[in-house]
Amino acid sequence: MTRETLLRSLVVCALSAGLAAPAAAQNWSGDARHIAMGGAGTGENLASKSVEQNEDYRSIVIPLGLFQVFKDMDVFDPDSDQFSLVRILEYAASPLHYTFNRDQTSNSGADFFNDIRNATLGRDLNIYRGYVPVTQPVGYGLANPSFGITIPVYKSDRVRHGIFVGAGPYMAMRGAMTLDDQLTEILSSDTDVYIPNAQMPITGDTRGELALAITGGYRGHYSWPMGVGSGDERQGLYVALNYSYLRGFWMEDATVGMRLDTNSAGLLTVNPSLPFPASLIRRHADEGRGQNIDLGVAAVVNNWELGFGVNGIGNQIKWNDAEATLFTLDSLTNGEDFDESDTVEIGDLTIKQPVEYTGNVGYRTGAWTFVGQLSKRTSDYAPDEDRLNDLTFRTGVEYRFLIFEPRGGAYYTRDRWQPAAGVGLNFGKFGIDAAIYSTDTNVERERKATFAVSLRFGARRPI
Repeated sequence: MTRETLLRSLVVCALSAGLAAPAAAQNWSGDARHIAMGGAGTGENLASKSVEQNEDYRSIVIPLGLFQVFKDMDVFDPDSDQFSLVRILEYAASPLHYTFNRDQTSNSGADFFNDIRNATLGRDLNIYRGYVPVTQPVGYGLANPSFGITIPVYKSDRVRHGIFVGAGPYMAMRGAMTLDDQLTEILSSDTDVYIPNAQMPITGDTRGELALAITGGYRGHYSWPMGVGSGDERQGLYVALNYSYLRGFWMEDATVGMRLDTNSAGLLTVNPSLPFPASLIRRHADEGRGQNIDLGVAAVVNNWELGFGVNGIGNQIKWNDAEATLFTLDSLTNGEDFDESDTVEIGDLTIKQPVEYTGNVGYRTGAWTFVGQLSKRTSDYAPDEDRLNDLTFRTGVEYRFLIFEPRGGAYYTRDRWQPAAGVGLNFGKFGIDAAIYSTDTNVERERKATFAVSLRFGARRPI
């Protein structure tokens, strides 16, 4: 990839990452049972994961979504006419499951971002009508699976203590975008709209971090006193704590500022009395160190499971010797190359992730299971103020009838409710789970149905 191609790709990535927001939990979950119940129980609480590990069943996803990705590999090739960072971001947001009408991004939308990428925007913005990107909440994504073992250090009839040792990749992402209302007015209109002598700003930024996480932690299980709970070995109080040392290998941050200026006829123009119509600030580092702490507690009493967890305490990486470069464009319509300023060292750069608080509840009575989960994020990063996707609520229900297990649920995230449903076939030590749910992780934020399938091995407990 040439430098110019990389820069143009960063522009589109920064503008569209805030629209194809980082993945929701169910988009990356491998358990179709949890997905069908609104994603509740996907294990954000570290102690609740310990409860799940006491269950005998394991779920293996059937990655139908990867077949869509693999048959469309040209979108990943910068030298191909089909190259599309918009499609790449949508694939990254939901790679595992099959999304219906996934390849039906509007032609005007594809043209809009391709023309931005190539600095060949049409002077009449009405040619892009029908594609309506919208300003959305700031999105964060964090994938930090830890692969390891829990080493027992003490066990009695009432108490179990263990030390967890593991490691895994750490991938963090942030995306944000703001769009001028005048541009939205043009693109959403059924008829041509021309706004003379206007300035329509668009800003976007995207950030990615890649690191190795080396994790040590504590796992504890405390049985209830006599007379409390049913006496089942699963009953009791679970406590879990993870401390992760983060060794960063790559950080890329791109901030884009664009301004669409119109003349007296409402057509795009270059206004020489104003600053550059497009600029890109690229920040980069390839060495960093940091830490992350997750903790949680969960209680299983009779038919109830209650849990509370905090993820991301002190979650940050200090990137050493970061560099920044400013790139500018004189025009968005003539296809010219970026002008590059001198790269400057900006010293150490500390990047923090939001802290997430999660509470979950589950209840089983007879053939029924009910689950719910509420998560709240906080961030002290100034650009996130009043724009953070901070609240997520999930709820679901399951009914067991012979070998059939119909399920339903819903989840609320990014200021919108999304439905989910599914069914499981339980053959004892083996089962098949299927789910269909709604997701809007695409640049136009259209709801699209997504299908998930997983196989279940082992005897499954109800909650």
